[in-house]
Amino acid sequence: MENKKKVAFYTLGCKLNFSETSTIARNFQDEGFDRVDFEDVADIYVINTCSVTDNADKQFKQIVKKAMKRNEKAFVAAVGCYAQLKPEELAQVDGVDLVLGATEKFKITDYITDLSKNDMGEVHSCEIAEADFYVGSYSIGDRTRAFLKVQDGCDYKCTYCTIPLARGISRSDALENVLKNAQEISAQDIKEIVLTGVNIGDYGKGEFGNKKHEHTFLDLVKALDEVEGIERLRISSIEPNLLKNETIEFVSQSRTFVPHFHIPLQSGSNDILKLMKRRYLREVYTERVSKIREVMPHACIGVDVIVGFPGETDEHFLETYHFLNDLDISYLHVFTYSERDNTEAIHLDGVVPTNVRAKRSKMLRGLSVKKRRAFYESQLNTNRTVLFESENKEGYIHGFTENYVKVKTPWNPELVNTLQQVNLTKIDEDGSVRMEFLKELV
Repeated sequence: MENKKKVAFYTLGCKLNFSETSTIARNFQDEGFDRVDFEDVADIYVINTCSVTDNADKQFKQIVKKAMKRNEKAFVAAVGCYAQLKPEELAQVDGVDLVLGATEKFKITDYITDLSKNDMGEVHSCEIAEADFYVGSYSIGDRTRAFLKVQDGCDYKCTYCTIPLARGISRSDALENVLKNAQEISAQDIKEIVLTGVNIGDYGKGEFGNKKHEHTFLDLVKALDEVEGIERLRISSIEPNLLKNETIEFVSQSRTFVPHFHIPLQSGSNDILKLMKRRYLREVYTERVSKIREVMPHACIGVDVIVGFPGETDEHFLETYHFLNDLDISYLHVFTYSERDNTEAIHLDGVVPTNVRAKRSKMLRGLSVKKRRAFYESQLNTNRTVLFESENKEGYIHGFTENYVKVKTPWNPELVNTLQQVNLTKIDEDGSVRMEFLKELV
């Protein structure tokens, strides 16, 4: 009997990429391939790329090298955002055999007919205007929680962003299909589903190939809340202008949606927001945070912010710093602006020196540590539910409360993938929170 070919995957970037890698992996398994870990020897290595920052571009070359070290005869395929934006560049990386763009990646097994190495990578990449159909995805079997893709692409024209060029127009999965996927996930004893997409608040646009909204994001949230067997639902990043008060209020009363929001701000200066062509001003952001705090005082609120955008003076940066310092938020994801080809921002005046960008980034990362600490302190002596993860890290098992407090307790394999009622007792040296169980483990 012929030995099955082995395939391994590596994912760079966002939760959306993880959900798509998982779907592509299932396609390979359906075709008779064996999935192995990326650290193992495989016949095919598939790298799902990201192009949000320069760093992801550099990482790609290192990952190809690692694959080649494990098996110099292995077939290496690149898919994802960077593969769509710069296919020829990736094709020239030593060891790469195949580069697939936005529409081709889900048909990867059709392109792999011969596993012999190529002198240079073969490219199959569509014009991004052709990426107008929807492929549903979700991750399963990789983690304690699943990432469920509900939307793809973006119609926004933010001046720093390449995602519309890499993923095409905004389009959504049919509500019926999202619910079917959610049911499939819950049947696998996965306790938490994270909704993901490029611009999930835009859900409903392009649901059946037409531009108008068949359903809204609120319709989606309400329908998912009814699905039997799901313990927890978490909303990933959602634009402040698309996070409506009705959605916030619904989440506060929901059976399954947890009190955790991640809302991109990008800048606390209205001048810079206008240069970025964001679709809101900072006053809208303040309103969203106030509304969440009004109905869910214990909610966790995460913020994306970019430093060093062209035209950002010291005054603009301090405006952002003070705005965030005064805002009742829980943590920051800080991105240092990096120039991306084919974006409007690359032509703007007022380029910020890299050392200044680094200094500003460090200041905001310090603020994030302070904010997270204050949020964790506010949660001490409260009762929460923790979903424990599967890794043994130096004798401890970690998990997250519904409002995204990271907890730790001595390793016990019986806790893996279980929900436990706990009381949060103290903050540990590593920043995670210690806890006591409210019930004896059964």
